[in-house]
Amino acid sequence: MLRRLTVLVIGLFLSLSLVSSYAHATEEKINVTVGEWPPFLSQKLEGGGVIADLIRDIFKAEGIEAELTFLPWARGYHETSIGDHNAMGVWMHKDERDAEFLFSDPVLIEQFVFFYLKKNRFDWQDLDDLAGYRMGGGIKYSYGPEFDAALAAQTFLMDRQPNDRANFEKLLAGRVQLYPQEISVGYFALQSQFAPEQQARITHHPKAILNNKSYVLFPKSLPGSEALMARFNKRLQEFKDNGTYQLYIDRLGAKEAS
Repeated sequence: MLRRLTVLVIGLFLSLSLVSSYAHATEEKINVTVGEWPPFLSQKLEGGGVIADLIRDIFKAEGIEAELTFLPWARGYHETSIGDHNAMGVWMHKDERDAEFLFSDPVLIEQFVFFYLKKNRFDWQDLDDLAGYRMGGGIKYSYGPEFDAALAAQTFLMDRQPNDRANFEKLLAGRVQLYPQEISVGYFALQSQFAPEQQARITHHPKAILNNKSYVLFPKSLPGSEALMARFNKRLQEFKDNGTYQLYIDRLGAKEAS
């Protein structure tokens, strides 16, 4: 634990040093709205979460001070669409959003996996291998068109719950055999809401169900959005090229209990 903490502290120090090394004097200020999505974004986490830090530091490297405002997702979407905010993060792409927003280059790739009890042997390669399973799931959540089609065909069953805690409780009780969730989100929920002995009973399958790309969105209602997005993309690519980006992702530390 001490070694892991030391690595995280060093990684944070290096990422901050790299940002400050090429950040020039801040001359501009913008507002970016975000929503609760721990561990990526949350008012309860230092700095607002890893992705909040990443967004803020990318703009800072471009000489822009980005103030992040946490709002309910629907409200943030509406207010940004009419130009009340300069950008919003992070959202997946949907065709219907193209009319109102420009999409940055991908800021985050979310990896959805199946969580299951270690005592149960589980393997899968395609959706047919899931026949007969009962799994948990998020209310009204889509896990991709192929998965949704198999669910509609009742290849497997899904008992949807309002949050991670309820889904993991059903998994621990044996009332469902699988729970599909983004890997960092799932382990964050386990580590923050369950006892160590409960965490130690759960693992995940390495094969991804879905890889989702998420973006920072810039409103077409503001005339400067295209130029602002270009500047953001330039610095984001620079972060990726020089290794700074990976330091932020490493801070997520998605790992099962031993």
